[in-house]
Amino acid sequence: MEMEQFYYDNKIVKKFIYATILFGVVGMLVGLTLAVMYLYPNITDGISWLSYGRLRPLHTNAVIFAFVGNAFFAGMYYSLQRLLKARMFSDFLSNLHFWGWQLIIVAAAITLPLGYTSSKEYAELEWPIDIAIAVIWVVMGINMIGTMLRRRERHLYVAIWFYLATFVTVAVLHIFNNIEIPVSALKSYSVYAGVQDALVQWWYGHNAVAFFLTTPFLGLMYYFVPKVANRPVYSYRLSIIHFWSLIFIYIWAGPHHLLYSALPNWAQNLGVAFSVMLIAPSWGGMINGLLTLRGAWDKVREEPVLKFFVVAITGYGMATFEGPMLSLKNVNAIAHYTDWIIAHVHVGALAWNGFMSFGIIYWLIPRMTKSTLFSKKLANFHFWIGTLGIILYTLPMYVAGFQQASMWKQFNPDGTLTYGNFLETVTAIMPLYWMRAIGGTLYLIGMFTLVYNIIMTVRAGDTIEDELAQAPALQRISNSRLKGEKFHSWLERKPIQLTILATIAILIGGIIQIVPTIMVKSNIPTISSVKPYSPLELEGRDLYIREGCVGCHSQSVRPFRSEVERYGPQSKAGEFVYDHPFLWGSKRTGPDLLRVGGKYNDNWHFNHFWNPQSISAGSIMPGYKWLFDNEPMDISLTQKKMQVMVTLGVPYTESEVANAQKTLRVQAIAIEKSLENDPDFVKSYEQSKKKAAEKGEKFVPMNEREIVALIAYIQRLGTDIKVKETSK
Repeated sequence: MEMEQFYYDNKIVKKFIYATILFGVVGMLVGLTLAVMYLYPNITDGISWLSYGRLRPLHTNAVIFAFVGNAFFAGMYYSLQRLLKARMFSDFLSNLHFWGWQLIIVAAAITLPLGYTSSKEYAELEWPIDIAIAVIWVVMGINMIGTMLRRRERHLYVAIWFYLATFVTVAVLHIFNNIEIPVSALKSYSVYAGVQDALVQWWYGHNAVAFFLTTPFLGLMYYFVPKVANRPVYSYRLSIIHFWSLIFIYIWAGPHHLLYSALPNWAQNLGVAFSVMLIAPSWGGMINGLLTLRGAWDKVREEPVLKFFVVAITGYGMATFEGPMLSLKNVNAIAHYTDWIIAHVHVGALAWNGFMSFGIIYWLIPRMTKSTLFSKKLANFHFWIGTLGIILYTLPMYVAGFQQASMWKQFNPDGTLTYGNFLETVTAIMPLYWMRAIGGTLYLIGMFTLVYNIIMTVRAGDTIEDELAQAPALQRISNSRLKGEKFHSWLERKPIQLTILATIAILIGGIIQIVPTIMVKSNIPTISSVKPYSPLELEGRDLYIREGCVGCHSQSVRPFRSEVERYGPQSKAGEFVYDHPFLWGSKRTGPDLLRVGGKYNDNWHFNHFWNPQSISAGSIMPGYKWLFDNEPMDISLTQKKMQVMVTLGVPYTESEVANAQKTLRVQAIAIEKSLENDPDFVKSYEQSKKKAAEKGEKFVPMNEREIVALIAYIQRLGTDIKVKETSK
């Protein structure tokens, strides 16, 4: 049989590896900065673009899409070519994918600190960047499938199935979750509202974890673990069961993020049922990975790459056991909104994604530079200090989560909350936040160790060039099944059919859960007393979104005695019908705000946003001094925002839209007059007027500043529903 010569494209792999390392350092540095902000909340006092609320989505996007994303692309481009015995379909598409993805990351790094965000978790980027992501993702898919069609290997190996499922599912999730109507070049509103938006977001959010952080790395596991260990996959049959059951079941599990919320019970229960079922395929994959190493444990002791893989797969197993357990309603009632969830997420992120990425990098670079790793001792040091970092990060967060849940739910014999002041639960866990910061520091030291080790390896080795390979051309055979050929064997040589079946498998759950919630209006009953936000409140809500307040505060009261006593009546689906997007949040670093309107006067909020510690000693909320700047609030888009809301079904009248700025100013002036009840405010206000006059600056009245709009929004929260007096 005549052999064909060709070259594997190693240069694209190199580019993605270097990007992985760069953004790994950046993402982890931002994460450590956020951990320090819990200890020193005003460390960036007055610098808006370095505030906690704006940096948090930068951290999650950097580690998920920049670090983990680039690691997947590097491993995928390397393994796909060798599994298919073909160069990538198009060098141009490969490079367009690389540079397009890096530009998207840079755009995120610029826009998120500037406050341009949709507020949806893991999908915060605004609409132009969303479009760019979709385009570049399709570019990757075309390149991937094109390579499959010109392959020289008949059967598609299991790793490729996971790559295909990742491609189609992320595309579907991204497009449907990010359907929005633009207001301006960097501002949009989700087409979904309230409960509907929550369901679509967590259908996306959970499956972003499933199909961006899990399935692609399972594909990498199935290639790199056998390759490094020089052992065959433990069970090919188990890999088939693992793949199909995982992609079918995973897509249903999103509603377990919304238990005890205003989401209809049938959707919640579906999410719980399928989440519990996830244990089987997830552990099937873990067992397949670990048992591939049987007979190679001596090599594991000697080879740092395999050490990283063992801890990564073990971390995957732990996280995928804990996830279904957390979806059980009685466990979720304890864990949700606490730091337990932070621990759970980071077991997966630091161990599974981080350590798999490190192992792949340590194995690939020496091979592509035709050298050996500069220092195995340093790689082993990275492994041990990274492992210690994971332990010191996650264990304190588990303890913090248990402590938070316990303190939130305790009552005195007379029926009052034992810890009625939310701040008591925050100060109690501060030592654990210190330990978390230490653990994060150790993990980052490991990352810097990798940087040094890789730089020295690259310097000592050859320049990374394309690699010569040869293989016989693929002989065409009948499209129909051969005699004695099993269905799956036939499917493994049909990339288009495999892709179609994977798409059907992931669509079933999404359609059954989401379509009834969106299409059947009776599932979300309206409440006559719930009215649209006033123009000033709408602007204030956008400021709340801009500053990332949803990262620390929820707006969803669950039907527990402790929460109803602390915050007021439980949430009702009809309360959120005008909320584009929803703002239920996923963690309570601070108290729930759904019923906070009218609980404190305007002056309390004014002083609280200026200096939280002056109102609540020991608070870890940062100040928001830029909201008070002597600059007028931008209301040039207020009418356009209301017009978009009308398009989305919010019942503003033509008169309300036409008179938006006038109505806004009237409400703002009323809040300013309310603030004048505080003599200290009047005194400082007059002093600032005088200083502006002395400097020859134009003085902007308080009613034109951003703080007034944010106060208006906060004071509106929950006032459409009659609320009994609650504990503070």
